Amino acid sequence: MNGLEKLKKILGLGFAASEEGVIEEVESQAKALKEIREALGLPSDTPAAEVKERLKTLKAEHEELMGLKGQWEVREKEELGMTQWQALYRSEDWLGCWIGLGIIAIAIIYFSLTGLSYKAPSFRWTTAGEFQSHVTDTAPVVDQIIKQAEAKGETALLEQAQALQKAMASKDRKAIGAAGKKLEDAAKKAKDKDLKAKAEVVGKGFSDQAGRLIDKVLSADNIRYSIYILVAYLFIGIIGMALMGQPVGFFISGFPFVFIISWISLFLAGNYTIHEYGLEYVLFCLILGLLVSNTVGVPNWMMPAVKTEFYIKSGLVILGARVLFGVIMKAGFLGMIQALAVVSVVWYSCWWLCKKLDVDDEFAAMLSSAVSICGVSAAIATAGAVKGDPKKLSYVTSIVLVCAVPMMVLMPIISKAVSMPDAVAGAWLGGTLDTSGSVVAAGALISDLAMKVGVTVKMSQNVLIGLAAFILSVVWTFKGAAPGAEKPSLMEIWYRFPKFVLGFLASSLLFSFMLSEPTIKAISRPLQNLEVWFFALAFTSIGLETRFMDIAALGGGRPAVAFLVAQAFNVIWTLVLAYLLFGGILFPSPVF
Repeated sequence: MNGLEKLKKILGLGFAASEEGVIEEVESQAKALKEIREALGLPSDTPAAEVKERLKTLKAEHEELMGLKGQWEVREKEELGMTQWQALYRSEDWLGCWIGLGIIAIAIIYFSLTGLSYKAPSFRWTTAGEFQSHVTDTAPVVDQIIKQAEAKGETALLEQAQALQKAMASKDRKAIGAAGKKLEDAAKKAKDKDLKAKAEVVGKGFSDQAGRLIDKVLSADNIRYSIYILVAYLFIGIIGMALMGQPVGFFISGFPFVFIISWISLFLAGNYTIHEYGLEYVLFCLILGLLVSNTVGVPNWMMPAVKTEFYIKSGLVILGARVLFGVIMKAGFLGMIQALAVVSVVWYSCWWLCKKLDVDDEFAAMLSSAVSICGVSAAIATAGAVKGDPKKLSYVTSIVLVCAVPMMVLMPIISKAVSMPDAVAGAWLGGTLDTSGSVVAAGALISDLAMKVGVTVKMSQNVLIGLAAFILSVVWTFKGAAPGAEKPSLMEIWYRFPKFVLGFLASSLLFSFMLSEPTIKAISRPLQNLEVWFFALAFTSIGLETRFMDIAALGGGRPAVAFLVAQAFNVIWTLVLAYLLFGGILFPSPVF
C-alpha cells in the first residue's frame, strides 16, 4: 500500500477518492484543528495529541456539569410535585428555615426569659510550651503598661501589672493566670481609656490561656457536654429526615460517626498555634472527611447521615443572627463607603476574570463572593443561593484559608515597614482579610486603633452577605429557565427560590431591629456555638462525599488562578481606598 492509499485509509476516504479530494480533506481537517486550537486558547503549534487531551478534559467537565444539572432537575421536579403546604414541611429549603428559626426561638425563650446558662463544649487548648511562648511575646506589652500606669497615676493598675510581671518571672502557669485575671479586673476601673483597653486585653489573654488545658478539653464534663450536643443534633436530624422521607434508621447509625469526625476537627482547630495562624475548623473538617473517604472509604449505611445541604442551610439561618444592620450605622459613613466599594468592585473584577479564564458561573459566583465579602461564610451563603456543587465549595474554602495565613502575617509587617498610619492599616486589613478573627489578630500586631478600625470595616462587609445571597438567588432562579424558553412565572420563581435565604434575612432583621441589646447579648454566644456545629457537620460531609481527584481536577487550576489574581487586586484596591477614606485625604481621619 503506497503513501496515498494509507492517507485515504486514515482519513476514512474510499479508495476511489482522487488525489485532489485527499488534499482538500487534509486542508479541511488542518483548518478545523487550527480553529479548535484558537477556541481552546492554545498556541498554533500545539500538538494534536495535546489538543485531543484538552477536548477529553472539557468533555469530562461537561458530563459532570450535566450530571449535577440532572440531579438538581430531579430535586426541582420532586419539590414542584409537592403542594405548597407539603413543601413547607418536606422540602430541604423550608426545613432549613424552620430548624434555624426554631433554634433561635428556643434560645430566646431559654436564655433571655429564664436567665438560665448554657455550657458549651470547650475546644481551646494551649500546651505548656505555647503558654511560655505567649508569656515571652507579651512581656514587652506588660512593661509598657507598667510605665504608662506609673506615668498616669493609675496606682491600682500599676500594682496588678507589677504583680503579673513577677508571676511571669516565676513561670508558674496558675499564678500567671490568676495575676492576669486581677489585672483585667483592675483595668475595668482605670480612668485612661487607651491604657484600660490595653490592660484588659493583656489580662484576659493570660487568664484565658492559663486555663486552656488539654485535660479540660478531654475531661468527663466536656465529653458530657459534647454528648448533649450530639443527642440534640441527632434529634433535629431525625425530625428532618422523617419529614423528607429519608431513611431515619441509617441516619441514626451514621450520624455519630459524622459527629465524631467533626468533634476531632474542632479539637485540632482549638490549639493555640493553629488558632493564631487563623486556620479555621472547617478546613480540618474537610481534610479529615477527605482522608476517610479517600482511604478506608465511607460505607453505604453511613451516607444517609452525610447531608451537606441540610446542615449548611440550617446553619446559615442561624448565621443571619450575627449579621446586624445596626453595625453599618455604628461603622459610620467611611466604613459603609469602603465596604460597598470593596465588595462591588472586587466582586465584579473576580467574576470578569473568571469568565476570561473560562470558569463556570457557579464557581465564579462562589470565588467572587469569597474574595470580596468575607471568605468562608460568604462562599457558604453563595453556594446555597446558587445551589452550588459541594466539591466546588470545598475547593473555594480551602484556597481561602490557605491564602489567609501568609496575608495575616505579612500585611502587618508591610504596614509597619512603610510607616502606614494605623487607621489606614486597620482599614486595609479589614477589607482584605477574610475572617474577623484574622483581622483582630493582625490588627493587634500593629496597634489597638488598627484593630478597632479593621474590625469595624470587616463587620460592615459581613452585613452584605445577606444582600449578596438574595441577589444571587434571584439571578440564579431566572438562569434556571431553559435557553429560548419563556420567562418563568412568578409561581415558578417562588418554587425555585432558595427559601433558606428568607430565613437568613428574617433572623438578621429580628436581631437588628426587634430584640433588645440585653437579649442579643444573652443568646449571641450560644447561637454562634450552635451555628459552628452545623457548619462543622456540613464540611465534614463535604469531605466524606468527595474524592481528592475530584477537587484537584476541578477547573484545571483556573479557579485558583482567578482567586489569587483577584485577591492581589483586592489588596491593592483596598489599600488605595483605605488611604483615601481613612488617611485624611478625602475626609478627616476618623476617631475611634
